Amino acid sequence: MKLKTALTVACLVGIALPAHADGDAEAGEKVFRKCKACHMIGEGAKPRVGPPLTGVVGAEVASNEDFKYSDAFMAKKEEGMVWSEDNLAAYLENPRDFIPGNKMSFAGLRKEEDRADVIAYLETFE
Repeated sequence: MKLKTALTVACLVGIALPAHADGDAEAGEKVFRKCKACHMIGEGAKPRVGPPLTGVVGAEVASNEDFKYSDAFMAKKEEGMVWSEDNLAAYLENPRDFIPGNKMSFAGLRKEEDRADVIAYLETFE
C-alpha cells in the first residue's frame, strides 16, 4: 500500500511541473544580459559584484568559496538550502523578498517566462 501511495504522489508531482521546466535557453541567454554586470558564467568565470553562476542549478546556496556572501545567504546555507529550479524562480522573481537581507540590488524578473528562460540557460553550464 505504501508503494502505491508513493507512486501516486510521484506521478502527481510530475504532472504539476512548474512552468520554468519549459524554459528556452537561447532566450535565457538574452535575458541573462541583465545579470552580466554582476555575474559571470561559464569556464573561467570569476566573482564580480556577485558570485559566478556556473553550476548554480542544484548547488547548495553560498557554495562558491571565492565569493564573500551576505549573512542572509550564509544563514540559508546553514539551513541546507539548494538552488532548485523552484528556489531559483522565486529568487529571480523578487530577490529581496525571497532572501531578506541579501545584498543583491537587482529588483527581479517579473515575467515568469523570463525566469524560466534564464533557469534553462543556467542549466546549460555545469
